Amino acid sequence: MLILKSILIIVVVVVIAALAAGQAGLLKGKPPGQLGVRDGKLRPPSPTPNSVSSQAALYLEPGQRTYASAEPLALRGSGLQTIAKLKAIVESMPGAEVVKSEPDYLYAQYTTRLMKYVDDVEFWYDPAKQVVQVRSASRLGSRDFGVNRARVDAIRLRLADS
Repeated sequence: MLILKSILIIVVVVVIAALAAGQAGLLKGKPPGQLGVRDGKLRPPSPTPNSVSSQAALYLEPGQRTYASAEPLALRGSGLQTIAKLKAIVESMPGAEVVKSEPDYLYAQYTTRLMKYVDDVEFWYDPAKQVVQVRSASRLGSRDFGVNRARVDAIRLRLADS
């Protein structure tokens, strides 16, 4: 009984410490370098399964990291109109903050409420392919339990309804 009580106390202390670290901003991670569009490409997806990208195939050997592949977003009006609609969608989402907004590019950060984890999300109007390329990635950890894919899918649905 004493051992069980000790284990419970340790678990509670660890949970409280983790929550305190999150609230103090210690779990935010650092913004990745080289965000934006370079040579017609967004930054590659993470080497671990915590990101999705509509341009993943540009960086992968056949059969590698297929978990990162996502479809680009279809245009709703012109490319510039679509980016403007995406900005409105992102701004309405909980935990989202638009960091950079240009006519053909949008960069936002999503912060979780409790632990303050941050994910970086980019949208770029690709005029050659007439789509919006998207990349969403967690800053920390090696898995995201499908959060980035779910976010992109939710944005895709809201955009289709706009």
